[in-house]
Amino acid sequence: MIRRQTIQCSIVLEAVNRTKGHSTADEIYEMIHGDYPTLSRATVYRNLNRLADEGQIRKITLPGGADCFEKMCNPHYHIKCRSCGRIFDVDMPYMENLQSRIRDCHGFEILSHDIIFSGICPECRASSSDPEKENGT
Repeated sequence: MIRRQTIQCSIVLEAVNRTKGHSTADEIYEMIHGDYPTLSRATVYRNLNRLADEGQIRKITLPGGADCFEKMCNPHYHIKCRSCGRIFDVDMPYMENLQSRIRDCHGFEILSHDIIFSGICPECRASSSDPEKENGT
């Protein structure tokens, strides 16, 4: 069943396409709210999930954190900074054969997979080793 694209859905999609990276539903709502104050948070959430289900955007589910959305839909991996919480794309090939290896070992029908690495981003690493911050100046 093909669903028609509502004005609200188009506004949400445009906001995701303007982002440079990975944004939470709350961040996207805040982007939109100034120009469209009558657009509710629930409408933004519903349309983000609809767009992700339709494959127009990608939803990244983070254990213990808010889901993020991005415009790049091709399969790829992510890394989350433990310090600032930002999400970054990992520049490495997506391992299609990983799914068949898991299925063969455990009998699952694997539909997709997401791998999220964890670490400290260069910006946070640099600021934590800043001698002025360590001395409280």
